[in-house]
Amino acid sequence: MEYLKWSAEDRIATITIDRPPANALASGLLKEISGVLDEIEGNEEIRVVLIHGEGRFFSAGADIKEFTTVKTGEDFAKLAEYGQDLFERMEHFPKPIIAAIHGAALGGGLELAMACHFRLVGENAKLGLPELQLGLIPGFAGSQRLPRYVGVARAAEMLFTSDPITGVEAVQYGLANHAYPEEQLLENAYKLAGKIAKKSPVSIGAAIKLLNYSKHESFYKGVKEEAKLFGDVFLSEDGQEGIKAFLEKRSPDFKGR
Repeated sequence: MEYLKWSAEDRIATITIDRPPANALASGLLKEISGVLDEIEGNEEIRVVLIHGEGRFFSAGADIKEFTTVKTGEDFAKLAEYGQDLFERMEHFPKPIIAAIHGAALGGGLELAMACHFRLVGENAKLGLPELQLGLIPGFAGSQRLPRYVGVARAAEMLFTSDPITGVEAVQYGLANHAYPEEQLLENAYKLAGKIAKKSPVSIGAAIKLLNYSKHESFYKGVKEEAKLFGDVFLSEDGQEGIKAFLEKRSPDFKGR
């Protein structure tokens, strides 16, 4: 791989974006993320994914230079749709994905982070969608995900002014889960990943599906799907192991089955 590094340890896969100086999201980098997800999804030993950036930034945005090689509106739409499809896959990925954001997550970088299940941020990190400042608009579903996290009014302000918010503000707005001093960010991201990795992959996968129902489907459809999955999870080997371990007052040993 040219733009990514990844490794796995203690059931946690770490993906590092490594494309200096700003970790810009070129199409080749997006394809590498897709390839890594293929490997992780089929690996039963991996239960949580953590993604972060090498150097000064998480990702400062899409590769603007690459845009100059695209000649037609149709080609721009295909470029946007590829990123949208990848980020939708991440949102529905059966293993939780944690974004650890330091420095800046701007434009496509923030769109990538918003597709993850958790966002932990450095207190002084900058998060924003500055595309309108360039006479553009977000292309990787940022215009749709941002209002669902922060509300339409705040999303409009962030889009129209192009002003970024800090990591602390991101938590206050509901865009991020927790903010830490930057030197403590990865440590706390791994603590969260380790806690999640102990849970049943069966119940985690079901919970991810249900959370996405809450964002995209009606309440009625969501609770119906919850009832169905409740039965499936209860009857799984992990479900039975969890109940048995509780009654025997011991820690469960989940196998993901």
